[in-house]
Formats: sequence, C-alpha cells, structure tokens
Amino acid sequence: MYGAILGDIIGSPFEFDRGNKTKDFELFTKGCGFTDDSVMTIAVGEALLAVGSAAPLDEIEAAVKASMIDWGRRYPHAGYGGSFRRWLKEKDPKPYGSYGNGSAMRVSAAGWLYDSIERTREVAKVTACVSHNHPEGIKGAEATASAIYMARNGATKEEIKAYVESEFHYDLDRTLDEIRPFYHMDETCQKTVPEAIIAFIEAEDFEDAIRNAVSLGGDTDTLGAITGSIAEAFFGIPAILIAECQARLDDDLMKSVIEEFDYVLGRQNGVDCRMDPGLEGNEAIEAAIDQLYIQDDKNGMLLFMEVLVSRMQQDGDLAVPYMSDMPMMTDEQLAKAQIGQEFSIEQDIRLKMETVTDSEGKEWMGVFTSSEELHKGSAGNIQINQSILDMFNLALQWDKVEGMVINPFGKFVQLKKEMIQLVIDGYEYYENEGAKNGENN
Repeated sequence: MYGAILGDIIGSPFEFDRGNKTKDFELFTKGCGFTDDSVMTIAVGEALLAVGSAAPLDEIEAAVKASMIDWGRRYPHAGYGGSFRRWLKEKDPKPYGSYGNGSAMRVSAAGWLYDSIERTREVAKVTACVSHNHPEGIKGAEATASAIYMARNGATKEEIKAYVESEFHYDLDRTLDEIRPFYHMDETCQKTVPEAIIAFIEAEDFEDAIRNAVSLGGDTDTLGAITGSIAEAFFGIPAILIAECQARLDDDLMKSVIEEFDYVLGRQNGVDCRMDPGLEGNEAIEAAIDQLYIQDDKNGMLLFMEVLVSRMQQDGDLAVPYMSDMPMMTDEQLAKAQIGQEFSIEQDIRLKMETVTDSEGKEWMGVFTSSEELHKGSAGNIQINQSILDMFNLALQWDKVEGMVINPFGKFVQLKKEMIQLVIDGYEYYENEGAKNGENN
C-alpha cells in the first residue's frame, strides 16, 4: 500500500492543474499530505486483511463497505467527491453507478493478497461495486489490481501492457509527451487509469513513475496513487521514501494496518525481511545516509534525524561490535555442536566495546545498521544487537568518546553528542505527544 499512499501524498499539492506539468518538482513540500486516496486504500486493505484471502465474495463486500464507512467518517474532510460524501452519510449506503477513479485509487491491497489473477480481479470488482458499480468503475479497479498482481509476480512491462490492452481495451500506445499538453482534470476511470499505467510503463524507477504521473496535471494525487501502486510492485520503493511516508501519516491505526499488511506479506517497511532480527527496517537509515551524501545540507540532516527517530519509535536496534580474548564456546562444545543446540557459557567472558579513532586521534563509538556493514572493517569478534535509544544514551554518558559513528567503514555519519541529544529530544517529544493523545482518546 505504500506505493499508492506515497503517490497520493506527493501528488496532493498539484491537484486541479496547480503544477507546471513538469517532472522537475520538489518531491515533498509543506503542502504534501494524504487525502481520500490514502484513507480509502487503508480502509480496503484493513477489510481484506480482516476477512482473509479465502473469504466468500459477499463477506468481502460487507467488510469493505463497513471499513470504508468507518474510515470515511473518521476522516470526513479528506477530499471526497460530492457523491461519495453523500454515500458516507447514508444510513445504509448503496452503490450509485459511479465510474469515477476512486475505485482504482483504493484497490492496491487486492493486487497483493491473492494467488491468482482471476481471484485478484474478483476481489477488485467487489471493492469497486460497494460504490462504483458502473462497468467503467469496475474495469478501472480490475485493470489496476491486475497490473499490480502481474508486476509483483515478475511480469515485464510489455506483458502487463499487453494484458491490460487485451482484457480492458485501454489505449496504452500513447506517450506521456503526447498526452501532457492536452490533459486536464478528469476524475473518471476512463481518463485516469490508462494514463496512470502509461506513467508506470515509461518509468525508470519508483520515483520516476510518480514524477511521470504528477507531470500530467489534472487529478495528480489519484494519478500518483494508481501509478505508485503498480510501480511499488514492479520496482520496489526506496527506504527513504518509506520513511517520508510514515512521517506523514498522522494516525497510529493507519500505521498498524500497513504494518499488518506488510507482516502478512512477509515484509518490513515495504521490503522483504532479509536482515538480522532487530535490524529489520535499518534500510531506512542506510537510505537516509545515501540521501545525506547527495543533499549535504541542513534539510538532508533533518531528514536523517527524522529517520532515526522513526526507527527508535519502532524499537529498532543497531549492530554493536565487541571484542573478547576468549571464545564463547569451549573446544569440546565446538566439537559436539549441532544446529539448534543450546549451550551454557561456563567460562568468565569479558567483552570490550570496539571504538573507532578519527584522524585527530579522538575516539568514537562505532555502530552499524547491519551485519554486512559491521563486517566491512570491524575487528570485533562478537556482534550484539542493541536498541538505538540505549546506544545513544550510552554515547552521551561515555566520557571516552566524542559521540557516535554509524557505519564507520562504509558511507558513514558522525554524530556529536549535541546531535545525539537532539535526536533523543525528538524521540521523547513524539512519545510524549503519543501518550497525551492516548489519554485524550
């Protein structure tokens, strides 16, 4: 779902032809925020997760309807069209024959949760029909979900294009350069879905896909949501953009739905979990470091600090190297060792945390985002994953060190103690605000 939500957020300031129809724009501005596209995407995702992949269609329909009503009333000012606003206010809302692009903007979860394209299309149709039961509204949802399904299962752009053209009869032979000069605000599936798919087809990566969509003008948040949902499945999403997305969601329940969605798919923060337990999610820190090397200024550092705070809120860990003169296991234990066997440490093991020294001879605490980063140069023979917050507090208290270096043998960032304190202050602020909001609810 991250792809749809990011497309919505990035496209939101430019809706109604408020942009310059160019790909050259600032990706995140003060005007960026989620709209009805994200709210309904989360609503549909929550419903599909709740009923399970094998649920009958009538059960899915009831769950989707109830969830959309719940989320729509929770966020009544998210930017819904007039007909849908009236639908939300009805005691027992009925479909109203819409062929608006709302059916396609909210469907992304259906593209991920099922093991056949036939089932994907069945469920996509149901998610549309609760309100958008016009054939074009249904077609838009099915086409979008089908493209997502094919993209996540390794189909090429050519194969996706051919299937969508054959099954849904959209004209995908146009180019963005041909479309852009004459394209304006249009909230129908017919004038949004094919354009969004073309934006994906012409893209080189996820960010480029979103820039393509927004450059068309018109209903840019929905174009971005549809394009982003397909691009996520095909390209994946850089961790730095995931972090930006998380920072712009204002409801813990939103985040919990997305986290559950990722969990069901075996992912963490939109990516497959392939890191050590506790270090999952540190791709965001690595991406923020990459961005800091590109954007070497105050804004780049602020973004990096935001990512650190986000990982602390997730109870994230860092890999910390220690040195020991003695092995953890005796020779006898090593000789008898079997996979899965547990051992007691009988000898007195003394561990010393490794530090790194700069060109001036000053010592810094060296920590790592992954085992791979640690093994690039660390002399430590024992790795212990420890919480980011604990390591920050230790760095502040340890008189021997100047601060902390993250990934000292790769792309690194030095954090003086003053900077570490600012990050901790940011973390504590958000934790306290969350506690206050909890008390008020």
